[in-house]
Amino acid sequence: MIRWIRHGGAARTALLLWLTACAPVLLKATSASGRELWVLLAGFPLLAGAAAVARTRPLAGLAVAVGLSLALNVELYTSSYWAALALWGCLTGRWTAGARPALWFFGACSVAGALLAWVTDSGVWAWFTALTTLLFNVVLPWLLGRYRRQYEHLVRAGWELADRMEREQRAVADRARLRERSRIAGDMHDSLGHDLALIALRAAALQVDPELSDRHRAAAAELREAASAATGQLRDIIGVLRTGDDPAPTVPADDGVGALVERARASGLAVELEYGEGYGPEDKRHDSAGAALPPMADRALYRVVQEALTNAAKHAPGAAVRVRLGRDREAGEIAVSVANGPRPADGTPPDPASGGNGLVGLDERVRLAGGVLAHGPSPDGGFEVSARLPLTAGVALVAERAAAPASTSARELARARQRVRRRLVESIAVPLAVTAGLAVLWGGFALYTQYHSVLDRGTYDRLEIGEPRADVESRMPPYTMDGPPDGVEAPPRGWDCAYYAVRRYEGRSAYRLCFVDGRLIAKDVVTSRL
Repeated sequence: MIRWIRHGGAARTALLLWLTACAPVLLKATSASGRELWVLLAGFPLLAGAAAVARTRPLAGLAVAVGLSLALNVELYTSSYWAALALWGCLTGRWTAGARPALWFFGACSVAGALLAWVTDSGVWAWFTALTTLLFNVVLPWLLGRYRRQYEHLVRAGWELADRMEREQRAVADRARLRERSRIAGDMHDSLGHDLALIALRAAALQVDPELSDRHRAAAAELREAASAATGQLRDIIGVLRTGDDPAPTVPADDGVGALVERARASGLAVELEYGEGYGPEDKRHDSAGAALPPMADRALYRVVQEALTNAAKHAPGAAVRVRLGRDREAGEIAVSVANGPRPADGTPPDPASGGNGLVGLDERVRLAGGVLAHGPSPDGGFEVSARLPLTAGVALVAERAAAPASTSARELARARQRVRRRLVESIAVPLAVTAGLAVLWGGFALYTQYHSVLDRGTYDRLEIGEPRADVESRMPPYTMDGPPDGVEAPPRGWDCAYYAVRRYEGRSAYRLCFVDGRLIAKDVVTSRL
């Protein structure tokens, strides 16, 4: 059923094309005769075949329309096939994948028009007229069709890309959040495991205390065994939650930002730690982010600095990094920012391998801690990651978030738009360049022919009626005027007249020389009546 509908739609489209293209032909055929009538009659079946293959071979239909037009008029423009030229020009632009075949076809039409004008002795102006007709009646509709195709392609590709990328981003973000939660669980394991280990250690001390009774020592032994068992169970559970590519934390849970920066500096990273408002000398000496942070916020702060330093070392090797801490007790928050400058031109190439999920997971960790994360390019060409975290447990910061960076789908869509725009500009630039070149060539040739079509008055006076045409033309300028001045009556039937300029670049008057049977039979000066 679907296939029948598609075939039916294609048939209806072909019929509509054929009727539209043949309407001017039918009107002209009612008053035509001779050779013109035969050319018009041949157009009906040829246009029908072109309409049948228009969807798959629109350039073939355009070739048919151009051929029929040239068969009627070497100047290409005819009232019979102008609709077919414009229609198939537009369809060629819309239904042809690339612009190159059409551009080659237009070039071939230009060369064929020049050869045809030379063979038929129609003159250079006939070729110029053919090029103008090709430009305005074929190339401009082709550009419109090309624009429509590029627009539809952009819309379709944009929606498909956006839908696919958004689905992929959601899946990647979900995986990153799960991984970050498993890391949080690992951090909690470090903290709780440390506390349980202390409990077991104290219970063991009570178990061997000689001052306690046997009943108390037995209770202490049971407490030690329970703490040890809880530690093992916690380790097993966290091991299940961790993914295979998540290494166990190697940094102690109570490590500070200052120690992290020092290790990064010792590894060769050019990093500096700065303290802003709210930090006194005591805080700086104790290498802390501020003593009274909740556990979740403390670990989130550590992870922000750790992830940002890792990204700076990976994506901007050799660039300077600045870590800045600030604390606002009135607002109840602590702020951290890690900014790296642009990668040096002569530095180590960045590591291309990146999962792109670190910041997504980091955002989840900061959110769970009640904070706000922002990241994006910095004005100097580098990259900055910043976060604000609450100083009090159970408090979530409510503030405007920084503008989210463009999603992958948005960037891909922008690149698709740029490609379409570039192709469209190329499609338009070539015909416009040809038009400009044609205008310059046309104008230059017109000035040249007008300059060399002036007949000397003395030569005109010495011409005698009855002279052979060959003798007359041997004394004439190399070019004639392009027809008589406006409003001049046509010569009698059978006379072959040539017109020469009286003065340069002045077309109101002309010398007219008329020939019959190869001899000069009349000469006069004609003047425009308009």
